[in-house]
Amino acid sequence: MAPFLLFLLLPALSTVFNHAVAAEEKAFIGVNLGTDLSDMPSPTQVVALLKAQQIHHVRLYDADEGMLKALANTGIQVTVSVPNEQLLAVGQSNATAANWVSRNVAAHVPATNITAIAVGSEVLTAMPNAGPVLVSALKFIHSALVASNLDNQIKVSTPHASAIILDSFPPSQAFFNRSWDNVMVPLLKFLQSSDSYLMLNVYPYYDYMQSNGVIPLDYALFRPLPPNKEAVDANTLLHYTNVFDALIDAARFAMAYLNVTNVPVVVTESGWPAKGDSSEPDATVDNANTYNSNLIRHVLNNTGTPKYPGVPVSTYIYELYNEDLRPGSLSEKNWGLFDANGVPVYVLHLTGSGMILANDTTNQTYCIAKEGADSKMLQAALDWACGPGKVDCSSLLQGQPCYEPDTVDAHATYAFNEYYHLMGMAPGTCYFNGVAAITTTDPSHETCLFAGSGGKNGTFLNGTSLAPSANSTANGSPFRFSGAALSPLIIGNLLWSLVFL
Repeated sequence: MAPFLLFLLLPALSTVFNHAVAAEEKAFIGVNLGTDLSDMPSPTQVVALLKAQQIHHVRLYDADEGMLKALANTGIQVTVSVPNEQLLAVGQSNATAANWVSRNVAAHVPATNITAIAVGSEVLTAMPNAGPVLVSALKFIHSALVASNLDNQIKVSTPHASAIILDSFPPSQAFFNRSWDNVMVPLLKFLQSSDSYLMLNVYPYYDYMQSNGVIPLDYALFRPLPPNKEAVDANTLLHYTNVFDALIDAARFAMAYLNVTNVPVVVTESGWPAKGDSSEPDATVDNANTYNSNLIRHVLNNTGTPKYPGVPVSTYIYELYNEDLRPGSLSEKNWGLFDANGVPVYVLHLTGSGMILANDTTNQTYCIAKEGADSKMLQAALDWACGPGKVDCSSLLQGQPCYEPDTVDAHATYAFNEYYHLMGMAPGTCYFNGVAAITTTDPSHETCLFAGSGGKNGTFLNGTSLAPSANSTANGSPFRFSGAALSPLIIGNLLWSLVFL
């Protein structure tokens, strides 16, 4: 797969990545971090990617000490997990659960922003022998949080496969597998009493593959459907335009069937594979791009579902990296947004998202100084762009079209965008040590036209000797070329080699 057709992840979600399960709050997009890679990036590299892509929510499948330490003081909200192989021990001993929380949670907060604990993963379908102790494990973990005064900060739940929901369409007739009523009823009561949420793994890809042609591909991929192709729940007359919404509402109706109606749903896994073997012809880059792009837009728009429009359904994309060591079919190894080297797998199409971090050819993009960025870091990045970066910054001189407004933010925006377009909007060229972001809004003003505006193309220009101006720094030069200047290698590697978002 050619790198130039590959992905550069996720919109800059800092304004919308709020941890939310209430209707009045906004939904977020997070990512899952699987580690079945033959060349797994270091925790520091993983966190560099998360920060570069402005991913504010990550789910770990364990509570790896190295990852938790690397995530400290980043503000990234972390879901840690009790692995299935530890579930029986935790579910059978309050002391074991307390020790697990002490070692894997309490020892890391508040520096590491742990906000949830996933107890096991798809236990009832993948490890049914542990089902009888699942609720005990949840309660023991929660009791340990209470003892540590962390229960208001950290939610406890357990991810379920959507396969636990039977007769999922029409959603109004859905119910949980009745053979697990002795687990699901107390589990839902626990989630209700602890103000937690139902964790659900939603994979329209598998529903589509297993439907033998009954489910149209467009319906699985969130593609627009004509009204006569929408699925209608005959009991509620609600129209469903995608599999994802139908499964979320099926879970809600299944909970209502057990007299639980106020437990929110958070999707802990959803995605689409970018490659498959001959038996999986729809595991393609284009379909993965389409699904995840539409999923992100759907979630962040707080679209909600037909049953609960406007109610957020926060979702974690499966997954950050392709996992070459995962057993099974070729598709099992290719759900990632990045490969092991940090190379993005495809370009997400996120038009109309405002500030984004994606080279979306369907909408012109510009590189700007990130709102609220540290002024010293902006100045250092500006110095580099106008020096070693070989950007022609003469338009920023006093009396020139882009001198006003005479602020480091405005001048940095101009220089960042010039460099971004000089480099052909290539992945990693709008980063500048984290103080730059991509936007779809043209920052041009009055006679100051930015590269990419009105057909102005970036061309590689030689550096220009600049005279002092009113914007001069202490050394008498308008652009300071400090020892902390960013090199092209650093800028590129932060996304291409270190590496999410």
